[in-house]
Amino acid sequence: MQASRHAVPATLPIGSDADLAWVRQQVRQAAAELGFGLVQQTKLVTAASELARNTLVHGGGGHVVLTPLDTGQPLGLRLSFVDDGPGIRDLDQAMTDGYTSGGGLGLGMSGAKRLVHEFEVESRPGEGTTVTVTAWATTVPPSRPGV
Repeated sequence: MQASRHAVPATLPIGSDADLAWVRQQVRQAAAELGFGLVQQTKLVTAASELARNTLVHGGGGHVVLTPLDTGQPLGLRLSFVDDGPGIRDLDQAMTDGYTSGGGLGLGMSGAKRLVHEFEVESRPGEGTTVTVTAWATTVPPSRPGV
């Protein structure tokens, strides 16, 4: 995935444990190509791993769209995890540290949120969930006009 103004998003399936490994590998490669440092790469891959697993386990599978962002400097990467699963009944509860619906540590979504610059969840019961995260190849996100 080349960092350019014409970079094309890549869609990767999430339907098995093997897909989870492929997603992690592709996120790390894309982040490295965009100039993310090793710590930034690790944070983004960790967040992606958790969100991909949620897509598989809780959403019944789906896909992730990797979108390179070239707004000048710095470069960034947006990841959108999409499923058509049961949705999240109580988003506030799901974002609470310690809450788990699957027997884990309960740090998944809230932990992923802390590892990226931008985090957004859209979910409707019975219609699925989309979690979109954005990370920038810097410690400070770029300023945007009108924000």
